[in-house]
Amino acid sequence: MDTTQEVQNNEPQPSYVKLAMRNMVRKKGTSLKHFFLTTLSLLGVLVGISYLTR
Repeated sequence: MDTTQEVQNNEPQPSYVKLAMRNMVRKKGTSLKHFFLTTLSLLGVLVGISYLTR
């Protein structure tokens, strides 16, 4: 029996979104770092494509 996912019988299993939000709150620094890295990467790709196709 897996103890990390143990849920009482009378409680519904938490949704994926709720678990993801709880995980983001628990790991604030990592989530923010990944968000900003993703944003900068996407911006870099768009600027690179616009430069190549001008």
